[in-house]
Amino acid sequence: MSARDARQDRAVTVDVVIPVLNEAHVLEKSVERVRRFLERNFPYTWRIVIVENGSTDGTFWIAEALNARYSDVAFLHLAQPGRGQALRCAWMESKADVVCYMDVDLSTDLSELSKLIRAIIEEEYDIAIGSRLLKASQTKRSWKREIISRLYNIFVKAVLSTRFSDAQCGFKAVTREVVDRIVPQVENQSWFFDTELLVRAEKQGYKIKDIPVVWKEDDDSRVKILPTAWEDIKGVFRLYRQFSKGKFRQASVVDLKAPD
Repeated sequence: MSARDARQDRAVTVDVVIPVLNEAHVLEKSVERVRRFLERNFPYTWRIVIVENGSTDGTFWIAEALNARYSDVAFLHLAQPGRGQALRCAWMESKADVVCYMDVDLSTDLSELSKLIRAIIEEEYDIAIGSRLLKASQTKRSWKREIISRLYNIFVKAVLSTRFSDAQCGFKAVTREVVDRIVPQVENQSWFFDTELLVRAEKQGYKIKDIPVVWKEDDDSRVKILPTAWEDIKGVFRLYRQFSKGKFRQASVVDLKAPD
């Protein structure tokens, strides 16, 4: 059943993917918290999928234990690191109508998750993304990361003429159709995966909704800002070259305004 078909009777299945790399110190606590939230607040049939790839600190064993403890927690182990690799494998192996992901630090308030799924199931968007850059968003992070994030998203819009507001927020949901048609096109297997997914989807006419979120920076973030930024810049210019050669078709105009 597609997400659009499932909208009619709300018999929707959702996989909530949590990619992890060396997160033994927080994984169990975060998964327990997500489970409690879903049990109390989520009207859809759900499953949590932990994707562990390349950990060396015992994350594997904690994920395996959670999988054994709960029937609604699945575990996927990959040998190679990379957030994009983790999402690609988890989403493409999933049979759910809608797949989403969140960072294990739970920087985005869980109350926003229902908004992502409703945007797809009830409002008929193909992709819903949490945005830290909308006026209605409430964020708490260092000025350095704030400036870099805003400059990066301005850069993406300027070079690729995109409309979505926040490419890299670790809080997104997509339909089964997007997984089947767009994810196989994405070349990057690391942090740029998110941006490439959104650009390719938008250029091919898929509807994207930006949702303002409550977001608090994790002081223990493992993202290496400069190497990641350089990878992202190279990725943007790669997509620009492909777009210039006609490998994308221009998407129709989509209204991405945040709700009042």
